[in-house]
Amino acid sequence: MVLAQSLRWPGPLPLLMAQACRLAAELSRRAEKLLAVAPKLRAKGAGDVIFLLLNEDAVSGSLTTRNLSRFAARRLFDRLQRLDAVRELSGRPSFRLFGL
Repeated sequence: MVLAQSLRWPGPLPLLMAQACRLAAELSRRAEKLLAVAPKLRAKGAGDVIFLLLNEDAVSGSLTTRNLSRFAARRLFDRLQRLDAVRELSGRPSFRLFGL
């Protein structure tokens, strides 16, 4: 707003719009990739994990659900990472977070 007034523009412009559009395009591409590799997953709780990955910012690598043990979750996330469907966000080997 201040920039628009000082440059005598008729109205303010969203300066960060381009960055938000690039981020949305990247997340959309990664979500499509995740959905494309979903049929290749054989774990019982894979559907729950995919749902969480699509709806949350980050998911713990040691996630446990009714159908998925902590060790099965670790194997599932490793497979998803090898398929380039998710990325590891924390950069720590002991407690890992995964997301799109």
